[in-house]
Amino acid sequence: MPRNRGLHDRESKREDIVIAAREMFVSDGFDRTSISRLAKAAGVTANTLYWYFGDKDDILVAVLTAIAAEDATDYLDVVDLPLADRLFWLVERLRRVGPLVSTVHDRVTESKAIDQWHNGFHTFAESLFAADIEAAGLSEDAADAMLRIGTFVVEGLLTHTASPEVSRAVIDQLVDTITPAPGSNPL
Repeated sequence: MPRNRGLHDRESKREDIVIAAREMFVSDGFDRTSISRLAKAAGVTANTLYWYFGDKDDILVAVLTAIAAEDATDYLDVVDLPLADRLFWLVERLRRVGPLVSTVHDRVTESKAIDQWHNGFHTFAESLFAADIEAAGLSEDAADAMLRIGTFVVEGLLTHTASPEVSRAVIDQLVDTITPAPGSNPL
């Protein structure tokens, strides 16, 4: 029993740190969130954070992974919607943690852990509409390019201020490009 309790306590404390970090990274920014403030918010000492995470970048990866897991689970509610609706859902969903998108891009060249997470996010984002690209009948090169364009559009909408109406118009234009009108020449 003590072994399980210790494991549960460790998982619980790690989760507390991730929850506090998520709130602080989004509201205050990654760079402005000090380890000492984060530790205090999580109810631990600064040194204790390093029992759970190698460094601040590892904490960011844990936060991003938790967000992605939530979003992947909730995505099941919209998976059967048309592509434009799913992409709009994704953008609006991620907008609530938008500052972290810029942080990831700022840190990707500085941290192998963040670079790996970022590459995984691209794979995940592309998987959300890979079947739609395949169904559009695009050539292999055009399909690959369109997958990347879609990911760049999602990231761009998150890193640049755009109203929901503008975001939707951009997404609709992207989807219209992916699925050309009947009789037109696919990319």
